[in-house]
Amino acid sequence: MIGVVATIGTVTTLLTGLVTNAVSEQDHWPLGLGRLQQHPWASFLLLGVVAAGLATLLTTLDGQRSQGSAPDPRATPGNGSHAPGAALVLRSLPRDTTAFTDRTAELDALVRSVRGAQEAGDTLPVHVIDGMPGVGKTTFAVHAGHLLADRFPDGQLFVNLNGHTTGRSPVRSDEALSSLLTAIGVPTQQIPVGDDTGAVTEARAAMWRSRLSGRKTLLILDNAASYRQYEPLLPGGGDCLVLVTSRRRLVADEEVVLPVRALSPDHAVDLFVRLSARPAETLDLEVLRELVQLCGCLPLGVSLLAARLRHHPSWNAEDLRERLAVARDRLSELRAGERAVAATFDLSIRDLPTERRRFFRRLGAYPGTDLDTFTGAAIGGVPVAVAREYLDGLYDAHLIDEYPGDRYRLHDLLRDYARGLTHGTGLSGPTGQADEGDRMESVETVRRVGTYYLAALTAANAHLVRGGAETPSPPDEAPQAETPAMDSRAAALSWLETERPNILACVRRANDLALYSFVVRLSAAMAPFLRQAGPWDQAVALHRTAAEAARQTGDERALAGAFAELGVVRRFMGSYVEATAALDEAATRYEALGDHLGRADALNQAGIVWYLTADNEASAQAQTQALNLYRQVGHRLGQANALADLGMVRRQTSDFDAAIDAQSDALSIYRELGDRYGEANSLRDMGVIHCLTGAYEQARRLHREAFDLYSTLDDRVHQGYALNELGVVSRLTGDLTGARESHTLALEHFTELGELFGRATSTRHLGTLARLSGDAAAAIRDLEEALRAYRDLGSRGGEAAALTELGAAHSAVGDRDRAAVAFERSLEIEQRLGDRCGEAEILNHWGALLRTHDDMDRAREHFAQALELARAIRCPLEEARALEGIGRCVRTIDGADSHEAVEVLLQAVGVYRQLGLEAAADSIEALLAGQVG
Repeated sequence: MIGVVATIGTVTTLLTGLVTNAVSEQDHWPLGLGRLQQHPWASFLLLGVVAAGLATLLTTLDGQRSQGSAPDPRATPGNGSHAPGAALVLRSLPRDTTAFTDRTAELDALVRSVRGAQEAGDTLPVHVIDGMPGVGKTTFAVHAGHLLADRFPDGQLFVNLNGHTTGRSPVRSDEALSSLLTAIGVPTQQIPVGDDTGAVTEARAAMWRSRLSGRKTLLILDNAASYRQYEPLLPGGGDCLVLVTSRRRLVADEEVVLPVRALSPDHAVDLFVRLSARPAETLDLEVLRELVQLCGCLPLGVSLLAARLRHHPSWNAEDLRERLAVARDRLSELRAGERAVAATFDLSIRDLPTERRRFFRRLGAYPGTDLDTFTGAAIGGVPVAVAREYLDGLYDAHLIDEYPGDRYRLHDLLRDYARGLTHGTGLSGPTGQADEGDRMESVETVRRVGTYYLAALTAANAHLVRGGAETPSPPDEAPQAETPAMDSRAAALSWLETERPNILACVRRANDLALYSFVVRLSAAMAPFLRQAGPWDQAVALHRTAAEAARQTGDERALAGAFAELGVVRRFMGSYVEATAALDEAATRYEALGDHLGRADALNQAGIVWYLTADNEASAQAQTQALNLYRQVGHRLGQANALADLGMVRRQTSDFDAAIDAQSDALSIYRELGDRYGEANSLRDMGVIHCLTGAYEQARRLHREAFDLYSTLDDRVHQGYALNELGVVSRLTGDLTGARESHTLALEHFTELGELFGRATSTRHLGTLARLSGDAAAAIRDLEEALRAYRDLGSRGGEAAALTELGAAHSAVGDRDRAAVAFERSLEIEQRLGDRCGEAEILNHWGALLRTHDDMDRAREHFAQALELARAIRCPLEEARALEGIGRCVRTIDGADSHEAVEVLLQAVGVYRQLGLEAAADSIEALLAGQVG
């Protein structure tokens, strides 16, 4: 049906284009399309029939959908909506094995290839290591990585792509790129996001290639599913070495393929002897040959058999052979290839105590990629100390791998086997009852792990959320879970970043198992972290999944919460239309529920979006409604937030008295609550207002206080904003060097963090400084860059500010026409915004342009309008500039001795001196004294 609709839509689009041009004078159309050109009205009739048919079909399809006009957050293919995932990336190589055996030919080939390319200055080829499961592909790649690490001093990365991991979807390229970029230090806010998965993948791949350009880095892409999966992850330069492991033969023109096969019997025996810790002379060589051949000479199977012998000093090789033969008979229903490996696993597992065997079985149902002892405790339903003992025992028995940071991971084959134990089979088993047993085990495991993650997220969120805001906790009936110590914000963020892939995998598996309450709770509990850390398209996918889960359970409050979080994240992405729609939907649903606090939160966030899009009336109305609701429920933090945001709206509309009142009330509440973040924000906004009203020293003090608080909170984004405001104060008081230092440092902050709005603002301020320093070309370059950024972000206020300064820069080089166009566009925006201070500034610049070109009457009109606006809103700087402009115009028109000119210029001197702007005042007095022309 989708294909039919798409086809009809394509035909309709084609016909529309053709019919629209049917009467044009272009060349004759080819083939049968010429008939449309010859009979345009018949073409219109055909178009109408096709369009009507499409409309009828779409109406029918629409009737099959759920009713209601709410924005649909459900995951749909092709738009980037899916239960999100993330790749497990290690910033160092896994531990090398001391029992690495043979592979001499493969290693020599790899080392020769790398050495030869580097010595010749050639591009390093990608090396694909393929082979059957359990043959040792990852071990080979890691061992080779350790041997070659010195040749790649800029770092080694290891990423698991889950290409053949049972119970896990292969990691998507865009998700892997996000994790890789984060691993090399790119702030997640700087990583490209969006709804078009293809475009996002391309953008992230371009950033990845750019960041690795000129660097010598070793990258191991483990467990790849296909060339298409890993191709976007390849660095662009030729100095990086990429090793890919896969069960499949992944062939591409530029790759070097290194097949890894089973060990030869002699090498398999050698490995067995080394791992068994038995003297070779005490073992029967022929029996050993039979043993290793029974497990296919696969290193994984050999390691497990040797471990069994090492743990049973009373056994000899014949005892082990007999037990392995019994195990093979028990697994006779498996295929021969599977039976060879599964018998080895079965012998190892049956040697475990009952409790440890149960623990191993549950590990097979764990949806994550790796785990620590706390997660292990949750999986096994045991104390952390016992889980550590179990994990150490499994590692000692070669049943689990250990990774850096005291973390563990099951080999994919052992994961398969553990899942098979649920229904009493080996690597695979019959469907039906077996599948149901696997599902039941998965449900219980996800419940236990989900409960643990909720408890740990509660502890982490205590360092992230403000004012003791509540986040989802484990169900009341759930057993108490032990959680790692998180005694600081840094510790909480570190834990969250480490566990991100596993928590998202848990959400995805919970969704597959219809454990919708866990999907909703875990998504909401991850929201504070994803708000701060991003990437935001990952957050969008998570909250869409939560919204659909809430629909499934009929949980209206959770559905409203998912919409609210979608709105917040969409705001961060600059998708203001989608943000407004989601927040409106959240507010409506909260109102229907009688949830005043939820509705107030949604209105507060919607008000911020309207502020950013310059709908000041709607913003003020939303913040006022939110404030009233917060007061009804006695929510002090909400009251402070609404007051602070209302103050920003009043400031944007140049209602400075109301702005100071709102921010002062907000500041009092923030200090009462001990909310230092809110306190810093209010101090900064009050500093902006005092700067606009000419109280520069007070503004400087407030911005410095805000900066110090942001530094204490380690909030580098807002440190950048405070630095920009300090730079503005320095510029207005004549300290251009100090201003440049502040704006440059802010620009470095924003560039590193990927904060686009802050970066545009820093660039704009530096452009202003370039103009004042006489470098008009640099000014125009910086201001045009800032203008493009503001327009991309949809920031009308930023666009107006950049246009104003761009007009002044064009004026400085005598380009009257471009300057006038910039001023005209800027003035139109500021009038829509209601920013009368901004209007006055533009009129003063425009007046100066006209005066420079001897259009004194029009110049005087512009200065007079600016003066009226500045006095109405008490903006003394623009008042002084307008007075100076009027005085200079009158002086030119009526002569230097004009009484009116002298009087107006002296008024300007008085205002400048009140502001402490001595240089501007001295310049006018020198003019009046006849010392300058």
